[in-house]
This record gives sequence, structure tokens and C-alpha cells, in this order.
Amino acid sequence: MPAWDPDVYSRYRAYRDRPALDLMLKIPRDLDPKEIWDLGCGPGEHAALLAARHPGAVVHGLDSSPEMLARAKGQGADVDWVLGDIGSWTPETPPDLIFTNAALQWLDGHQTLFPRLLTSLAPGGVLACQIPQVEDAGWRRSLRELAACGPWAGRLAALDGVRKGHDPRAYHDWLSPLASDLDVWATTYVHALEGEDPIIDWTSGTSLRPYLERLEPGEETAAFLAAWRARLAEGYPRRADGITLLPFTRLFVMARR
Repeated sequence: MPAWDPDVYSRYRAYRDRPALDLMLKIPRDLDPKEIWDLGCGPGEHAALLAARHPGAVVHGLDSSPEMLARAKGQGADVDWVLGDIGSWTPETPPDLIFTNAALQWLDGHQTLFPRLLTSLAPGGVLACQIPQVEDAGWRRSLRELAACGPWAGRLAALDGVRKGHDPRAYHDWLSPLASDLDVWATTYVHALEGEDPIIDWTSGTSLRPYLERLEPGEETAAFLAAWRARLAEGYPRRADGITLLPFTRLFVMARR
């Protein structure tokens, strides 16, 4: 896992917030949770929002990044912030709601992970999840291809980054035998990004970060970014109005035990 910079991650906060808020609005209205976990809570805005929305609940925010949790603690929310790994997380009290936004794409074994999360819930509890589906996106593919060639290829070949995505129908197959209610859907957001290098800026807090950590600072990093910038200019040209359009697909899962 890469180290996280909360400032870089939050640079496009409005765009990153929208899928989380869309997910939150789909949580069943009749759910009255007493125990809530936000897995991969990042800088903590969504856990804080869940705490405000459900003042009678005990809310926990779990993240593997001390930097993110330090920022989360500054939210001033009544949330139990926990440093830990989602892969080994086991709740002492079965949650009524597990909320996880743009976090599970970093973990392997979704065919076992998702059923495990669902069955860890209290009866009637809800798993609300959103993950990016960008494996086949042109920008993501060009980043992989660039990493596989050039003087940096040896160090980037074994990169441990975002895991390969699954067909949305697979999540239905894994969860439907365990769920009393299940909704799986995908939404493509078309982000209108400003700036000279908006896709590089966008990914520098997430997908690009593991690559940057393995490149030599200075000339090698500059050469890598210049080569990727040239590829991006072909698939995502900057428009006459200065805007670069970035379609970005996200998978949503709402499952009730």
C-alpha cells in the first residue's frame, strides 16, 4: 500500500465526495444502526457525516494510514478512529452498517472478502460499498503500459497497486445467497477537470502514487510523467475551454443481511 497524503487526496474533494454521498443516500431509510464502521475512512469526512446522521450510534473509522487518521481526528466528530487493515479486520460487536467508499479495490480476494463482510453484520445489517472500476479505462491502461517499458520497468513490474476489477455480476453471485436484499449498480461520472495536467493531478493521490514512490526522484520521475503526459494528451485532449473530460466508472453494492 502506498503512503497517503491527505492534502493531495483531497484536491478533488467535490468529485470524490459525490459517489460517497450517492452511496449514503441509498442506505435503507428504515435502518437504525447502533454500531457503524467506515472501512478505509481516509480523512474522515464520511465517518463524521455518518456520526451526525446517526447520533445514537457508535461510529468507528478504520484506516491503515496514520496520516489520514491524523487528519480525521481533526474533524472533531464523535468517532472512534482506528488504525488497522481491512483485510484482517474483525469487529467485536456485529455492525448494523458497514460503509466503505473507494477502499476495497486495494484488497485481493473479493470473492471471499465481500461475503465475509456481509456475514459479519448483525441480522438486518447493511453493507454499503463503492469501488472504482477503472481497470479498462484508457488512462489506467496507458499507465500500466508505460510502467512495463523503459528503464523503470524492473522496479515497477512487481508493483502492488489496485487489484484487477471484477464483472459487476460477480458481486451479485457472491452475495445473493447471503443477502435478504441486494442492489448492484455502476455509474460513470464525467468529471470536467481544469488545469494543465488534471489527470496526473487527479491520480497523484491514488493510482499514480505507488509508481511515484518507486521511481527515482528528479530526472527519472520527470521523464516518466512526461511520457505519460504525452499519452494522456492523445486520449484525453484538453478542450478549447481549458477543460479535460475524464469519464470515471464506479461500482456500488448495497447488501442487507
